[in-house]
Amino acid sequence: MKRFWHPDRIIQLVYLLAALVVSLQVLAQGANSERYSTYENYLIFKHSFPHLIQGLNPYGVYMVEQWDLYKYSPAFSLFMAPFAALPDWLGLQLWNLVNAIPLIWAIQRLPILDGRQQRFLALFILPELVVSMQNSQSNGLTLALLLWTWIALERNKPGQAGWWAAAGGFLKIFGIFSAIPGLVYPRRWRLVFSVAAWSVLLLFIPLLVVSPVQLVQVYKWWLELLQDDHSTSVGLSVLGWLETWFGWEASKNGVTLAGLLLLGFSVFAVYRQREPQTGLPPDTGRLLLWASLLIWVVIFNHKAESPTFVIAMSGVALWYQSFKQPPVGIKILLWTAFILASLSPTDLFPRSLREQVVQPYVLKAVPCILIWILITISLLRTLRPQQPSITAHEQ
Repeated sequence: MKRFWHPDRIIQLVYLLAALVVSLQVLAQGANSERYSTYENYLIFKHSFPHLIQGLNPYGVYMVEQWDLYKYSPAFSLFMAPFAALPDWLGLQLWNLVNAIPLIWAIQRLPILDGRQQRFLALFILPELVVSMQNSQSNGLTLALLLWTWIALERNKPGQAGWWAAAGGFLKIFGIFSAIPGLVYPRRWRLVFSVAAWSVLLLFIPLLVVSPVQLVQVYKWWLELLQDDHSTSVGLSVLGWLETWFGWEASKNGVTLAGLLLLGFSVFAVYRQREPQTGLPPDTGRLLLWASLLIWVVIFNHKAESPTFVIAMSGVALWYQSFKQPPVGIKILLWTAFILASLSPTDLFPRSLREQVVQPYVLKAVPCILIWILITISLLRTLRPQQPSITAHEQ
């Protein structure tokens, strides 16, 4: 009985209940004013499989069935096959469980963090996870795959890490970036090979249900969609911040490249900190690097939406955990991020404030951008040449 009431068990139960309650709440809402369901994202994912096997364009417009476009990989369409066979009242609950349970399992196995820190992370991102599940999004599962990559690397299992990274990439393209921190770990070439091998498998696995000619066409359709999608929207991102705060319509490719270069320098900085005995960098360096990545994949995504921030806020929580005794300023920044990112989209903020200030000025993203800059500066400072110490003999 004591084991059941362990804090970790209670948090697992909270995540499970959150997924079920949110699902029932959304199902009870019925259709909106435009006669679309309130769980349209789930239906978009679900419909992609029958579209795929019927030889239709999964990335086409189907206004009778759904209000938006499917944008994920053909492999993900295949993953949704079991859900396509289920009634919505059951499938939606299972879908949200898939987004909640693997995530809490990953959090409770995270390296470097102790039990108290893991519980803080789980509770800190829970409001964002709820928002994501209310929109029947895939962000909880995406975050879980990112974290499982980290866990596998810490356990010195690059082959397993390669699977998680490739699976994340075929769920949401930015998921593949979870392989980048792997460059600071031992056996990094094994990781690269594993990512490549699993990616090839996932690339061709739709051949189980379509012909080679059909699959080539599906990838052409997907590429066309991604090209069109790249030209629109700046989202809750660095691009959105630059445009709304400074009126600078910066190049999307240029901003992304700049962010990628800074992330690359951060990886190099942590790599230089590695311990000779194990080949691993110190714990704090690895923690900050993963925090940086989790924020980076959101704020440099020009399509970032509110539900995506469950990923970024996990990076914010990891950054906070890197301080043994966080100063007051760090605590203020943490809770400012929580208020603006997790609470500002809710009814706790007056609607007029949300529509006239929070949304136009992308305030949900601003604290995450600032924290990412602080993390990057902290890591890059370690690249400065160290002054040699003067020994007694030299004196």
